[in-house]
Amino acid sequence: QVQLVESGGGSVQAGGSLRLSCRTSGYTYRRYCMGWFRQVPGKEREGVAVISSSGRTSYTDSVKGRFTISQDSAKNTLYLEMNNLTPEDTAMYKCAAHDVGGYCYTSDVGWFSDWGQGTQVTVSS
Repeated sequence: QVQLVESGGGSVQAGGSLRLSCRTSGYTYRRYCMGWFRQVPGKEREGVAVISSSGRTSYTDSVKGRFTISQDSAKNTLYLEMNNLTPEDTAMYKCAAHDVGGYCYTSDVGWFSDWGQGTQVTVSS
């Protein structure tokens, strides 16, 4: 059974940092694409950052230069390092994965089939 479990969320002040983790289990091989998404009530889910099995990364414009996605295959864990946080980053953050080649951009949210439950990030001004 595939599981994705996020951790690391919390409440920080603007300008602060957090590192999210997503531990996966149940996969017999690395997924083609893994990513972080966020959602605010009443708004559409937004792709934040993705990473392909080859290590190529892609970010939504609003987090470029502030967020870094990475993965540790030995630990079956996906990370999202978030720096210089702003109140606009407040959301529920979820990790996700899929195995369909050719679709690994932040706009490819519809291709992601496996999702975690999420971890809340709250940034106060």
